[in-house]
Amino acid sequence: MAVMVLDKRKQPLMPCSEKRARLLLDHGRAVVYRTVPFVIRLKDRTAEGSAFQDVRVKLDPGSKTTGVAVVREPANKPDQPLFLAEITHRGRTIRNNLTKRRAQRRRRRSNRRYRPARFNNRRRRDGWLPPSLQHRVDTTVAWVDRLTRWLPVRALSQELVRFDTHQLHNPEVAGVAYQQGELFGYEVREYLLEKWGRQCAYCDTAGVPLQVEHIQPKSRGGSDRVSNLTIACGPCNHAKGNCPIQDFLAADPDRADRILSQAKAPLADAAAVNATRWALRSRLIALGFDVEVASGGRTKYNRARLGIPKAHCLDALCVGTVTRVRGWQQPVLCITAAGRGSYQRTRLNRHGFPRGYLTRRKQIHGFQTGDRVKAVVPHGKKAGTHRGRVAVRATGRFNIQTPDGVVQGLSHRHCTLIQRGDGYGYSFRKTQEDAGRVAA
Repeated sequence: MAVMVLDKRKQPLMPCSEKRARLLLDHGRAVVYRTVPFVIRLKDRTAEGSAFQDVRVKLDPGSKTTGVAVVREPANKPDQPLFLAEITHRGRTIRNNLTKRRAQRRRRRSNRRYRPARFNNRRRRDGWLPPSLQHRVDTTVAWVDRLTRWLPVRALSQELVRFDTHQLHNPEVAGVAYQQGELFGYEVREYLLEKWGRQCAYCDTAGVPLQVEHIQPKSRGGSDRVSNLTIACGPCNHAKGNCPIQDFLAADPDRADRILSQAKAPLADAAAVNATRWALRSRLIALGFDVEVASGGRTKYNRARLGIPKAHCLDALCVGTVTRVRGWQQPVLCITAAGRGSYQRTRLNRHGFPRGYLTRRKQIHGFQTGDRVKAVVPHGKKAGTHRGRVAVRATGRFNIQTPDGVVQGLSHRHCTLIQRGDGYGYSFRKTQEDAGRVAA
């Protein structure tokens, strides 16, 4: 991978090779500015008089993962990727946390003291997005802003794709059929009764009052779409609760497979991309760069023409105008949005009552959860050198998330700080791992 370089005034220069960066550090001409991603700062050079090439940041926005590729575009030569990364968002975690907070507020309002619900007199601003979707936009823009501070970026490219959710379910739809959806001529309950044969989907009981049931519980990310609804008798509905259908029908997997095959796949990911695509584009334009937009079909065409396997970061590499590409077989930085901790200092049980308290201090012996550390253990079962993201404990015995797994119970005396936590977890993988995936 290319090493990002800053001058002595922290202005970006053209990146260099790993060997060149190692020589600069050994000769004392540079210092380490940041470890992940690796950035060095020169001590004896400024940006005046330096030669620059065209550098472009390309994005493949996704619901769960966004691909990022930084490409050098020399004239009349193949494009060369300088940096490949994949950002894993935490939108589902944010959604679950907000749902839990809403349930706790309702419990406090009803059980501990009477407090009427607020009247909904607050107006949402234009362009408002739910927090779980706004997080995707903010995280992507934050990383683009970082890269533009570490690299001499001249332009941006974004895949601006819109998913046709109707056609995802019915590829043959056309014309007036777009106005005649799945519930055309039905009410929801009558449609479900006819679809599921007027009997319980879990026990085949007929002739009893049947209730509308969510196949994927709403508390676990399910929706109110008719494709996620079925019919169940009262005892089965009560017994299933918010249990996943695979767990509820673990003794009858054939029935579970039949129900899932009759239902349709959820479209939450497609809806998330459709809702955030224009908001992301407007935020990128606000950064002051020329933004090139391209369709998903063009990305697929470039990937198939160049023989590049399917991956989020490689999709980003194929966004927009691409003639030739060389050197895409390089490590990929996997960036996981982990957050910066929680303001909540109390653990709650399933009824919403406190069951334990967290420490008031987030820093323990100079370390904080999310910091990257190096632990050198001289002896014992965990002897060796461990590097990764630390989770602090008030006892001084920390856990470290390494690429090989979690190492628990390491003393703070063995730990050395490498980089302060910034709300993200980092790991590397090879793009060759994706070579077996069929480009589609």
